Amino acid sequence: MPGHHAVHITNQQEAIAFLQEIGSDPGSYAYMAPKAVHLAIKLKDIPAVTANIIKQEMLSRGGEAAISRSAITGHHSTDVLLMATLRQYALLTDKLKQQPLGLRRLAGEIQDIIENLARGNRIIKLAHGRELEVGGRTIIMGILNVTPDSFSDGGRYMEPDRAIARAAEMIEQGADIIDIGGASSRPDSVMVGEEEELERVLPVIKELAARDIIISVDTCRASVARAALDNGAHIINDIGNLKLDPEMLSVLTAYQAPVILMHNRLQFNRGQTYQDLISDIVAELRDSVESLEQSGLDRSKMMVDPGIGFGKSVSENLLILKQLPAFKGMGCPVVVGVSRKSLVGKILDLEVDERLEGSLGLAAASIMKGADIIRVHDVQESKRLALAVDRVVR
Repeated sequence: MPGHHAVHITNQQEAIAFLQEIGSDPGSYAYMAPKAVHLAIKLKDIPAVTANIIKQEMLSRGGEAAISRSAITGHHSTDVLLMATLRQYALLTDKLKQQPLGLRRLAGEIQDIIENLARGNRIIKLAHGRELEVGGRTIIMGILNVTPDSFSDGGRYMEPDRAIARAAEMIEQGADIIDIGGASSRPDSVMVGEEEELERVLPVIKELAARDIIISVDTCRASVARAALDNGAHIINDIGNLKLDPEMLSVLTAYQAPVILMHNRLQFNRGQTYQDLISDIVAELRDSVESLEQSGLDRSKMMVDPGIGFGKSVSENLLILKQLPAFKGMGCPVVVGVSRKSLVGKILDLEVDERLEGSLGLAAASIMKGADIIRVHDVQESKRLALAVDRVVR
């Protein structure tokens, strides 16, 4: 029996590789490759009249569009699930741009999602003249908690000398960024005051900056972010997604500082139920991205983190990891932190110091689904894992 088999094609470059292997005419690549890549896109809260137009236009181009059965009456609104090849999307958006009812704008949003998913390497311009290339390989962010009460390594690196030595060790093991946190955000913790947070992080930031190490500072406070940037930090990792300190937006804009915007339902809107988990998280992150853009910070300086843990259940966290492409579609590099978290412990019924293998497994799944940066405690093991997985996905 011949070796017939299914193939998995995720982008046009892979499609072209198959066409080359077969020996197809190179002139056919531009026409055929977009037909080999199938993509599903979910549109939220589309007026029924508009949704029916989209459905008919997509059907006429050989794709599919699922809408609510109640939308046939033309009343209310509906979500729309588009299912088509890249070629069919191109034909659809060309047509929608000629239509009224906001369809021109919607066509542009669909195109943005598709282009963002296909985006390759990019350079993020950091504070103090540094740059970070994202996309060519997985970036490793080493966690350095200078706190007494963080869930995993609390108390181990409270003294600046020990923290600096640990940072140097992580760099030697393959970390690209050191993420310094001076205020624990674990569940049910009481966050320390601003002065104490600054006393913990500033000595470490100053020394690591002098050693030319790329530094991220894990904080939700604008005053801490300002002082960190003044003393050599390159990135602000805002675990509050601009919501926990209203001054954070103005600090980031004034300093033109790169930022990781992390979704958080632990310290903000705790207990609020999701209407649509992925769509709700995307919408909240996009709101912060757009607020920063309107204030003058370019999107090229923004990264997004869906916030594994932080007020989400095990099943919700796993769905987020499975649907990471939804966050890639925003056009920002995606940061994922699963290292040693309770998610791993609940899956495997293990305590914090036994969660290495589970953490690595979820990190691998994250990279396979599109994570650009992984935030980890175990740098050496995670770096080796990323090098191996990158050989498959990149």
